[in-house]
Amino acid sequence: MHKASDRKPARRKRTYAPKIGQAPGSIIHVGEVKVDRTHFSLFDYDESRLEEVSFDTLEQSRQYKRHQRWIWLNVHGVHEPAVMEEIGRRFHIHPLVLEDIANTQQRPKLDDYDAYSFVVLRNFRFSESDLDVSSEQVSIVVGKDFVLSFQERPSGLFDPIRNRLRKNNPALRGGGPEVLLHALIDSVVDKYFVVVEALASAADELEDSLVSGRRSHSIEEINHLKREALEIRREVWPLREMLGSLLRTPGALERPESTLYFRDVYDHTVHVIDQLDALREMIAGLMDIHLSSVSNRMNAEVRMLTVVTTLFAPATLVTGFFGMNFRYIPLLDEHAGWWLTLLIIALAGVALMVALFWRRSWLRRNL
Repeated sequence: MHKASDRKPARRKRTYAPKIGQAPGSIIHVGEVKVDRTHFSLFDYDESRLEEVSFDTLEQSRQYKRHQRWIWLNVHGVHEPAVMEEIGRRFHIHPLVLEDIANTQQRPKLDDYDAYSFVVLRNFRFSESDLDVSSEQVSIVVGKDFVLSFQERPSGLFDPIRNRLRKNNPALRGGGPEVLLHALIDSVVDKYFVVVEALASAADELEDSLVSGRRSHSIEEINHLKREALEIRREVWPLREMLGSLLRTPGALERPESTLYFRDVYDHTVHVIDQLDALREMIAGLMDIHLSSVSNRMNAEVRMLTVVTTLFAPATLVTGFFGMNFRYIPLLDEHAGWWLTLLIIALAGVALMVALFWRRSWLRRNL
């Protein structure tokens, strides 16, 4: 198991360098390439029928003709400009939207266009081995009769939604793109609770280790947890503002009943932010516990050194006295002089320690 303190800080990559000087709307991938090639999964459905198809190439997708009322196209991999351009032509997506999809470092947002809406979310992953939280961009384009979702790599995030469509869930199959959009956003937000709870469990374990004194490099681990919690909060806060703006804008939601569901997702984001704030306070408390434990250990060590120094102070005094270069020294000619000197040292040390302990009330409290 690799601890957070064992890692070296990663150097930042110059991800924006290729975009400098490019015209707005240029489709240039920004970020890490996480799949070898793009993969497509398509759900062509309505209230009573569903057809599920997968494609690995653009040529295969060109041969498919839609049959039902709505379609949901999910794309794994956003690093190929040719794929983004092809999707843009088929669904009449603005180049600026395609540019933002390829740029995987966007903050959560909602952009409204004439025929569709564009949503950006962040999906989080938590690694228990090194307590790392990584994020991936999820982009969604919602039109009148289609939903396009873009992920950097397969994660299983939307598998429950696919299963609900296959099982002919009435609300999801008959609700159209707006209901599907809610399901996608709700799935992303639900994942936040899992990640935050994992961070909280790691903080609880670290707190137990700090109290018992079993763990070293505690400052590095505390700072690491603090950075991870701050990173999640920085991504969740814009999502809260985005959902709040969606609920406040008249006519943004076509279905009146959708307001209740999106309000529920908004409440979940507020709950996540509250949990993150509580986690940050807990991590700040861990730093206080760590500093207190270090201070207590230091006080104990200083006390032990003080006891040792006090015990040897009489010995130093007596031996120094008898080590003076005088011809006549008391007890120098006595046969028992060495034993008398040891007795004087012992009695002086014990008497001095008893006097100090009694004056500081250490003996009286214990007695």
